[in-house]
Amino acid sequence: MNVVLVMFDSLRKDCIGVYGAPPWGEVATPHLNALAEQSMVFDRVYPETLPTLPTRRAVYTGQRVYPFIDADFNLKGDFRGAPGWGPIPEEQATLAEMFREAGHRTGLIADVYHMFKPSKNYWRGFDQWMFLRGQEKDPYRSGPEPTQEEIDYWLPKELQNESKIAFIRQCLKNMHDRTREEDYFNARVFIEAVRWLGQNRDAEQFFLTVETFDPHEPWFVPEHYRKMYDDSDGPEQVVSGYSDTSAMSPELLRRTQANYSGLVTMCDRWFGYFTETMEKMGLLDNTLLIVTSDHGHSIGDKQYLGKRGYPAHPSVFDIPLFVRHPAGKGAGQRSDIIVQHHDLSAEMLRFAGIEPPEPIDGIPFFEEALAGKAVRDHATVGWGAGLVVVTERWFFNCKVDGTGPFLYDLKAESPYQTNVAKANSETVRKLYQVALADAGGEYPEYLLSIARNHKDAPGCSDLAARPA
Repeated sequence: MNVVLVMFDSLRKDCIGVYGAPPWGEVATPHLNALAEQSMVFDRVYPETLPTLPTRRAVYTGQRVYPFIDADFNLKGDFRGAPGWGPIPEEQATLAEMFREAGHRTGLIADVYHMFKPSKNYWRGFDQWMFLRGQEKDPYRSGPEPTQEEIDYWLPKELQNESKIAFIRQCLKNMHDRTREEDYFNARVFIEAVRWLGQNRDAEQFFLTVETFDPHEPWFVPEHYRKMYDDSDGPEQVVSGYSDTSAMSPELLRRTQANYSGLVTMCDRWFGYFTETMEKMGLLDNTLLIVTSDHGHSIGDKQYLGKRGYPAHPSVFDIPLFVRHPAGKGAGQRSDIIVQHHDLSAEMLRFAGIEPPEPIDGIPFFEEALAGKAVRDHATVGWGAGLVVVTERWFFNCKVDGTGPFLYDLKAESPYQTNVAKANSETVRKLYQVALADAGGEYPEYLLSIARNHKDAPGCSDLAARPA
């Protein structure tokens, strides 16, 4: 049997039709919707840690990264990212290594350039790994320099600053001479993934990981996709400001949402090309297909454009998951058991009958979901100095030192409208203890220092959920 893992970056769960619609309106995802009819769809799935690199370390190893012990990286060739923004530890076996050792041919097709920066090693264990260059600030091209007119077209003057101009300048250099839809990143990823399938038909069994950085910003998309959601003649807007949107004009915010929605629909179209090719090749009959995202992205939610661990929002932390079993198990069914990213690793290994060389933290979940049995009673998610604990009833968020808590009642009619931490102080303390226990009873001092220097978010409670 084969295993294929497809991971999108920044794909919001509510932008997939089977999950509903974002606040600005429905997004067309016919191929993902079709996959849902053939898969078990999971409704309560959360990362293990965030953002990009810590997420993939958890998925690629099945091991917890939280609470970022020995993970304060500052390595040459990369910016100093969030805690955990570094390579996979040498002592941790990767999924690719485990599958290869068990006799599978292994492949990685990816354009997530952070994975391939100097000092990183996320391709470890793959018989073939392909890095498709040019996303974001990848130094793929040094020229030609874009004109000021081009910069002004893609980056409205009211949003321009030195950092954003440098960002958009490199993006435009990287996409110079791009004229066809097939030249866009998500199309290239799925085209190469299909090529890999064709070139490796002689493999007795394989493990393929397909990583597309889209629909992560910048939200460059062919115009016909954007016009599905906004056909006005207004200015373009493709960057995420990681800032408050209250000063952004409604027209600019709508264009931002339209470009994101268009890119999601484009991702869906090329994902459909990939799955249709798998079907034509007969691979859906002997392949476990898992499709997910690392996280979402706030695009005007609570007047914010970006993603962050504190204060946290479900537009970022709730993620989609489809598990398509080759025997049709669970097809068309939904599950509300709590699952996290590192559980995907455990499930893929169990499906392939592979025993990891050392115990992993992830828990296999698919057969349990079929039987309606929970494998977790909560999910703890780490992102820098922020933490999130989700249970059946509560969504809890604070800094790792217990300050600045938010507590949302998931049973309420509008769960994320009101912070109920102050009225539920005992629940806040208990959930903080849950997070602390998952951290092994203590946090690294550098992480606590970050928390102490991080301002409390507006609207948080002054309650301190410190350890007793």
